[in-house]
Formats: sequence, C-alpha cells, structure tokens
Amino acid sequence: MGRRVDLLVGLAYLLGAFWVTARGWRDVDGRLLGSRPDDQGFNEWMLAYAARAVTHLENPFLTTLQNAPEGVNLMANVGMQLPGVLLTPVTLLGGASLSYLVLITLNLAGTGFAWYWVLSRHLVDSRAAAVTGGLFCAFAPAMIAHSNGHPHITAQWLVPFLVWRIVRLTRSGSPVREGLVLGALVAVQFFISLEILFLVALGALMAVVAHLVLRPRESLRIAPRALLTLATAGGLVLLVAAYPLWMQFAGPQHRIGHPGDPDVYTLRLKSFVAYATESIAGGPDSARGLAPNATEQASFFGWPVLVLVGATVVALRRELAVRVLAVVALVSGVLALGSTVSWGPEKSDIPAPFVLLRGLPIVDAMVIARFALITTVVLGLLLALAVARLEGLRSHASRAAVPLRVLTVAALVAALLPMLPTPLPARGRVPVPDFVTSGEWRGHVAEGRTLVPVPVHNMTSINWGSAALTDFAVPQGYFLGPTSPSDDTGRWGTAPRPTALLLTAVGAGTRPPSVSAAERQQAVADVRWWRADAVALPEHAHEAELKAFLDACFGPGQRVKDVWLWDVRPFTG
Repeated sequence: MGRRVDLLVGLAYLLGAFWVTARGWRDVDGRLLGSRPDDQGFNEWMLAYAARAVTHLENPFLTTLQNAPEGVNLMANVGMQLPGVLLTPVTLLGGASLSYLVLITLNLAGTGFAWYWVLSRHLVDSRAAAVTGGLFCAFAPAMIAHSNGHPHITAQWLVPFLVWRIVRLTRSGSPVREGLVLGALVAVQFFISLEILFLVALGALMAVVAHLVLRPRESLRIAPRALLTLATAGGLVLLVAAYPLWMQFAGPQHRIGHPGDPDVYTLRLKSFVAYATESIAGGPDSARGLAPNATEQASFFGWPVLVLVGATVVALRRELAVRVLAVVALVSGVLALGSTVSWGPEKSDIPAPFVLLRGLPIVDAMVIARFALITTVVLGLLLALAVARLEGLRSHASRAAVPLRVLTVAALVAALLPMLPTPLPARGRVPVPDFVTSGEWRGHVAEGRTLVPVPVHNMTSINWGSAALTDFAVPQGYFLGPTSPSDDTGRWGTAPRPTALLLTAVGAGTRPPSVSAAERQQAVADVRWWRADAVALPEHAHEAELKAFLDACFGPGQRVKDVWLWDVRPFTG
C-alpha cells in the first residue's frame, strides 16, 4: 500500500510539472518556454557543452567554445555539471532543447517527490503532511518563476536530503560516518547548483543561530559532535571540489561580484502578500514593480498563506522546530528586501538589515531576491507540520477533532489554490540555419575552430553553438565574466570586436556597406582573433548590405544551403 501511495504521489507531481511546462512540449525545437529566452538559450548551450565534455573528455569547468578565443569560466556562471552529465544521452539523441525541457520538468517533479520522501520517512508521521510540504516546496511561485530559464535554481531534488542530514547533527550517531554522508551530499549538490548549496548553508546558519538563542545549553552540548561531523564533511568536500573552487575564484576568466547595484535585484514587502504573474490569482500586472523581473518572483505567497502560516506558528509555538523555522523565515524574508524596506514599487529610505552584509565576499555576487527561496522552503515545512499535527487529532476521540480537521483542510485549500501555478508561456524560436542543424558546416569548419555568425550577436552565437552540440566555437556569447584582463569585476558578456560593431551597424541599416582599407585590415585581424574558419550570413533584412560588406572584406562569398559563406582560412590558417 505504501509503495502504491508513493507511486501515485510521484505521478501527481510529474503531471503537475507537465502542466507547468506543457506549452514548451508542444514543439520542443520550435518554441522557447517562459519569459527569459536568453536564459534558456544559455542553459541549452551549457547542456550541449556538458555532453561534449563527456564524449570528448574536456574540461567541464572552463571552455573556449564560447567567447572564442578567451573562453568562459563555467564555474563563475551557473555550472550545472552533474545535470548536464546525467542528461548526456538525451542531449546526444534529441538535442539540447529536449534536454532542457526534460530538466526543467523533472526539477519540479523531482523536488516535490524528494520533499515528500524525506518528510514522510523522517520528519512527519502523516503522508498528507508530506504531500502538502512537497507540493508547496516544488510548486510555490519561486519555483515556477525560476522555471523561466533557471534550471540551476529549480534543481532542488537533493535539498531535502541535505536538510535532513543537517537536522541529524542534533542527534546521536557516529560523527565521522554522519560527516562522510553529509559531505558526499554536499559534494554532489556542488556540481548540481553551487548557488542553491550556498542558500542551504545560509538557511542552516540561520537555524543554528536561532537554536543557539532559543536553547543555548542544548546547543553547546551538541556542538562538539556537530563540529566534528561538519569538519569531516568539509574535508571530503574540499578534497572533491578543490579544483573547481580554484577555477571559480582564481581560474581563467573568473569574476568578482555581480554586475550592477545589488539593490536592483530585490523584492518589495508587498510581494509577500501579492500573487505572482504565473499564479492562478495573479496576472500580467499582479507583480509589477514588486520584483526585479518575472524570473525573480521568489515570494508572492498571498495573504491567506501568510495568515495560515502565522496561525500555525502561534498554535505550535511550544515546539522548538516551529520557533526555529519561524525565525529563519522572518530573517530570510527580510534579507530579500535588500538595503531598504519598501512596500511598493517606489523605493523608500528606511534601512533594512541587508546593509550590514553589503560588500561581503560571495554575498556581493548574490541575487538578493533569492533569499526568499529559503523562506519558501521554510513555509512549506511549517505547513507540513501543521497538517501533521492536525492528522494527530485522529488519535483523540474529542468531538472537536473532526470539525477542526475539516476547517483546517478548507483553510489550506483556500490558501494554496490561488497561489498554484498556471502553465508557463512559450514563444517561437529564431530558426537556426539548416547549414548548422544539418551538419553541413563540418565541411567548412574544423571541429573546435570558430564559425562566425553575421551579424555577430550574443544569442545567435549561443543558439548556433548549442544546435551543433558545441562542436564549433563561437565569438562572444551570453555569460558572466571579468570586465577586462586587469579588472575581474563581474560584467555581462565581453566587449565586441570592431568588426562585430560594424556588422551590427550595417545589419541595423545605420551605416553603408562600404569598407575602407583600415576596416578590411581590422576584419582580417578580427577573424584571426576569433580563430575562425568561416563567416556565415543567414537570411536577414539587410542581407544584401551585409553580403556586400563581407565580400569587400574577404572576397566573394559562396551560397551553401541557406547561408552565404566566406572561407577565411586563407587569412587565419
């Protein structure tokens, strides 16, 4: 009976995940899912490169196949090495677009089922409570919002097991064995999403401090064993992750911090009681001005959920776990507001606690709104505890038990239903030329050398590269890197080469296609810089002007399938 229930719960979560991603599945290769097409394009490229790293035994943490020839530090971006490796067969057989949809769908279902499993086996005695907790943690607005192009954020299927092993720090057992298990889980999560691992660590730190304040003697009593467990775990993680950590913080193309003012990526206080764009009770304008963008709607629980959670905390305030969780929810929610407490879109001058953390290493690279991801998990756990305690009333024969259970179930449904998700939107892709998708390019570009798409555009490079499973290099790209070789402050992308700027201007119709001797000389220097074998011009509104420009630079182009092609190997070989 238990296994049948598990299977039904898993199937329900999977159906819910397909409900959210359904519009993308209608045309895997022809549609982009969600509101952040560039983020999806980048993650598809990452999945394609992971498959190449597996099949060609290349460095999974650094590559020159994007932003040729300088390359991209993948550890300084989203990473996702393990999901990419696991999905390699899917990527090789069906392409990066299929792998992306599989990942974004299974992230939701897997996270929900993982929470259900851990809750039902270790934290609560009620399967209904475990289902509720899993449902909230997997399908809350934060998870749906980040399904708009952020699979490294929604890949939380290991988080419940990490949380459980951290809870076990307060219990008896062999510190070394517990530390090795915890360390192995941390090491695996490191290669799934380092950002989520960091948020788990922050949430655990908040819980430890809350426990210390609420139960100082008990905290000090278990501290030696817990520290030994953590030391063992830390040693294992350092052994496994030393090289990728070096790559992230000191390797080629590493960066420091996140571009722009951190307070751009904050939530407004009103966002906690409003509804998200993709919630049943939300809409196109429901979150306007309350979050940085549609992807960062990490709160948006609505008044009913907050009232229900507040009632749970009051009713179960005698339980230490409830008080600790309440503190963590409050602290993480306040930190997500950034440096000022602002109710609506207009920024106020009221200082918030985050000002004490500004400028700290690692924290300065965070998207501040994502502190609310911690809040989301905590609220899910509190709701699970509420349902579990309600289920416990069955053992009592009091007349009030049944009406109270009915009332609570009704309140739970009324609170959660408006917050549940609607399907994510989808839009058509810009087609990648048949010259690329058919493999025709292989007769003109050596594997690992650069194919330059015209105009030289970040996302065109990304989309062409992922369509070819990153078997050729591309100029520029969509990534975070250093500002310059002498300034490792983080910035988006890289400065375009002079010829790239000229091609963009010709493609926009803002300059004629005439080419001076100096510009031709620069074009030759730039294709050498890119280590290019060919330059390709697909169908374009200013195709004639762009062709004239490139003909003047490299000689007459030839028509190959659906592109004009210039063999630049005589200039770069």
